[in-house]
Amino acid sequence: MKRALVIGASGGIGAALAADLSVRGWDVTGLSRRDDGLDVTDEAGIARLLQPLAAPFDRIVVATGALEIDGAGPEKTLKAMDPGVFAAQMALNALGPVLILKHTLRLLPRDRPAHFAALSARVGSIGDNRLGGWYSYRAAKAALNQLFHTAAIEVARTHPQATVAVLHPGTVATALGVVQRGKHPAVSPQEAAMNLNRVMDGLTPAQTGGFFDYAGQEIAW
Repeated sequence: MKRALVIGASGGIGAALAADLSVRGWDVTGLSRRDDGLDVTDEAGIARLLQPLAAPFDRIVVATGALEIDGAGPEKTLKAMDPGVFAAQMALNALGPVLILKHTLRLLPRDRPAHFAALSARVGSIGDNRLGGWYSYRAAKAALNQLFHTAAIEVARTHPQATVAVLHPGTVATALGVVQRGKHPAVSPQEAAMNLNRVMDGLTPAQTGGFFDYAGQEIAW
């Protein structure tokens, strides 16, 4: 039986990812801030919660993140930039997932295919940025993409059959950014999870370090 670890398993997409894998016959372990006190910005706490887990896990997914932190939403102008908000976005959306990778790499098998993915966002693409705004969130997701692209190069040396990737789930009907989403069409968390799992199913080591959307299409950096 294949095993999966979902970080952020109490959130909309995280819970749906765990449920979809369970239905497909995977043995799923979920960790979250709500249920387990997991704070991805606290490395000591990450290490403590992950230490009891035993290898191997065939799939590890980080489904954490926030568009708004402590009530501070995306900035529309330079005048709205705040150093504290920027630092908080970087800590949660960029550093957090790579700390999870740091402490779970030991859980990935070295002798067979495995996947490690974190949820990113298309707005983290520098090449696709045509609207501006959302400075801190965009920068944090761009940083996440760079961190995972860099880590994938290192991981390939010790885990040659592993694929490390960042994934854009599309616009999903969750509490994340409900105000900013407005009337923009959105899919359910369940549909998003099925799409993401399907994409991970198809990713190969030749694609490690990549940035892909919910349909498996590569997104410009």
